[in-house]
Amino acid sequence: MRPFRKNVAISIDGGGIKGVMVTRALAILEDYLGKSVHDIFRLAAGTSTGAIISAGIGAGLTAGQMHELYCALGSKVFQKTLRSRLWLLARYRYPHWPLEKILKKHIGDITMGDFWTTDPITDVVITVFDLVANRTRFVKSWKSKYARWQVVTAVLASSSIPTYFPAVRGRYVDGGVGSYANPCYLAAYEVKFCLNWDPAETTLISLGTGRDPHNLKPGDANKFWVWQWLSPVLGAFLQSADDQQVRLVQTFFKELDFRRFQVDFKEPIRADDPSKIPELTKYGDELGRKILNDETDWALDIQAGKVL
Repeated sequence: MRPFRKNVAISIDGGGIKGVMVTRALAILEDYLGKSVHDIFRLAAGTSTGAIISAGIGAGLTAGQMHELYCALGSKVFQKTLRSRLWLLARYRYPHWPLEKILKKHIGDITMGDFWTTDPITDVVITVFDLVANRTRFVKSWKSKYARWQVVTAVLASSSIPTYFPAVRGRYVDGGVGSYANPCYLAAYEVKFCLNWDPAETTLISLGTGRDPHNLKPGDANKFWVWQWLSPVLGAFLQSADDQQVRLVQTFFKELDFRRFQVDFKEPIRADDPSKIPELTKYGDELGRKILNDETDWALDIQAGKVL
């Protein structure tokens, strides 16, 4: 692995239980460098499950600790109940309280502003979509507007996937509802224009939460019923948005040491399926090896003209 530059930042995609994979990969990085993620990264930007991990980094949790928490508590957050089975007849599938209880136990009642007063300072950025204002909000540790927000509130809002969890305060949902399921461009912007770091002296690590396979064959789409279009169209929208963020960073932040890492799943994995934790841990091993070997995602090569 090439050495990191003077300033090191991380951005982490959304993905629910697939945070297992990211925390496992970061635990491998911790072992390799001999220090915790809190000591490695001075900026952490995250969406949804990425918001949970980013908050954990800012709060001083190690990646190893977070991986253990994901593995132990995933089935409690995504409990299979009558509500989750009959969610079409309810407003959401899972209540907030199991995740909220876990977050308060391990992160406490700290506010976003508290990240900005620690030594060393950690800039934590969490994406939240505001349904009332119809726009994405960037909840930042240094911004006075959000300084008094409890970290738990910001994380719950960013993690509230529509239909999975209820909206927070009746208006805030998953930051990935907009264009920021992959927040790498947001992190790059924060580096240069908010923190005033020199991109030439900065490394930005961007971690994906797995790419589902697409098994369609020519002609399959002509057999779709109306409801069968939902999955491929949604998948195309999310994947295109993710890759667009990567290309924006490459286009506008050429001096940045930008490393995007992702894995391709053999089979689709739902964001709320804790039975896949062992499989996700193995994918985390793969993602960790890619980080240590600088095996960046092929989406980076599209801009360079290597992939057609």
